[in-house]
Amino acid sequence: MSIEVVGVIGAGVMGVGVAQNLAQTGHRVILLDTSDDILESAVQKIRQNVRFSRLFNKTSPQDPLEEVMERITTTTTYDPLHKADFVVENVVEKWDVKKEIYPQLDQVCPEHCVFAANTSCISITKIGSVTNRPDRIIGMHFMNPVPLMVLVEGISGLQTSPETFSKVKSFAEYLGKTFVEAKDMPGFAVNRILMPMINEAVYTLHEGIASVEDIDAAMKLGTNQPMGPLTLADFIGLDTCLAIMNVLHDGLGDTKYRPCPLLVKYVEAGWLGRKSGRGFYNYAAQ
Repeated sequence: MSIEVVGVIGAGVMGVGVAQNLAQTGHRVILLDTSDDILESAVQKIRQNVRFSRLFNKTSPQDPLEEVMERITTTTTYDPLHKADFVVENVVEKWDVKKEIYPQLDQVCPEHCVFAANTSCISITKIGSVTNRPDRIIGMHFMNPVPLMVLVEGISGLQTSPETFSKVKSFAEYLGKTFVEAKDMPGFAVNRILMPMINEAVYTLHEGIASVEDIDAAMKLGTNQPMGPLTLADFIGLDTCLAIMNVLHDGLGDTKYRPCPLLVKYVEAGWLGRKSGRGFYNYAAQ
């Protein structure tokens, strides 16, 4: 069955990006969150992002702005998802929150509907255990910002069917993404490599080896990265970085994944990066 209507659960940064990407590739989107205010803000952000994207892509044919926006409807209830062929879940990376989503999806979504968890660290097998369709659960880890980043990690749970994996791979490629397969292990592929690097950069700061600016400059110029690890941590969110490090540490039981105490203190202080106005850098004056 073709994928025409896609439910997007969560209208935060990732949900906004996924909804935009879907609408710009011709899909009807049902965007769900807990309040009309959140949804209104998300729609305005999508409109702004679509306009902005056109400034950098003037050569490819593009649908009129209003046509793209008309493909997006919003809801604070699950009922409209009875039309969905596919669902992408993007809620906060907390198991207590995620585990409440999928039984509700089970109740309203049609039998053929696939559930994709846009998670950076939570077990896909564990998510499958709280549904009545574990064969149609898959990890679909988008990168931020979704419309610009071409990578998607595909993660099969223990019971994910080959048919589901193949369908999601084709769907991701239709969205213009490069699809890579990773096993359902803590951190998958990207964060298994990326987060320890960021954590080690925080240790380098914590131990007084170099300043924030010099750590970032060293990694940008010495390894040709587009942004330094501490800038990237602020962009991702320090709370998210800490959550992923905790998953790696708990799941693998190796002390090399122990979160840096300075990262813990920043999160305790509410210094979460760009979204809070303060992280390793101060964004309040920007």
